[in-house]
Amino acid sequence: MRIGQLAALVGVTPRAVRHYHHLGLLPEPVRRSNGYREYGIRDAVLLARVRRLTELGLGLDEVRDVLADDEGRELVEVLQELDEDLGRQEAVVRERRQRLAALLAEARAGRLTADAPLSPQLTALLAGLGEIPDSPIAAKDREILALLDTVAPEAERVRLMETLRGMQEHAGEMYALLDALADKAPDDPGVTRAATALAALLPADLIAGFPDQPDNGLTDVIFADLAPAQAAAVLHAIELVRRRQEAPS
Repeated sequence: MRIGQLAALVGVTPRAVRHYHHLGLLPEPVRRSNGYREYGIRDAVLLARVRRLTELGLGLDEVRDVLADDEGRELVEVLQELDEDLGRQEAVVRERRQRLAALLAEARAGRLTADAPLSPQLTALLAGLGEIPDSPIAAKDREILALLDTVAPEAERVRLMETLRGMQEHAGEMYALLDALADKAPDDPGVTRAATALAALLPADLIAGFPDQPDNGLTDVIFADLAPAQAAAVLHAIELVRRRQEAPS
């Protein structure tokens, strides 16, 4: 058989056959005197096996490992890993469909916000906060929460949203204190007042691992649009919470 005949028989393209040769998945067959490759039944059987393995979702490196193990032990291990990976993908798809179903329900009820799609936890948190008009800090806070909703691992996101729900009642007061610092200097007396009030609300575990100063990661985003006095108040509040935590009980 010529390469085109082999490819048609197995249901792949000649280009794929050449690629498999290049990767070492298929051995080079003997060549005729005219230079053309000559394939036999063993080549067709091996190519068919490569096709079946790739259709199962194995990568070509994994296929090479399977083919290199004559006793098939590697195939069992790789198929087990593939099954576990597909199970994880199924769980992710189920969660996404559940979130989509909740969004569709909100949309049909006319309650879908401009920030959507959001997790159920953040949706509940924002509903509890309600609308706080004319508050730039409140608007920024919602943007940061939407970002965290996307980038935080699920377990961390759930824990964070549950923690923040305990602060809902005083959110309006905190936003007002920070908004008032928009055009103030970092040494303004309002900085201390805002920091003290914020520290009284912040749970210690919420600021665990929070750097002492903005870094080049998520904290940079959080502090990016804060006025100097607002940033000073937040940092001072974090310091007060840490002092409270370190103080002997």
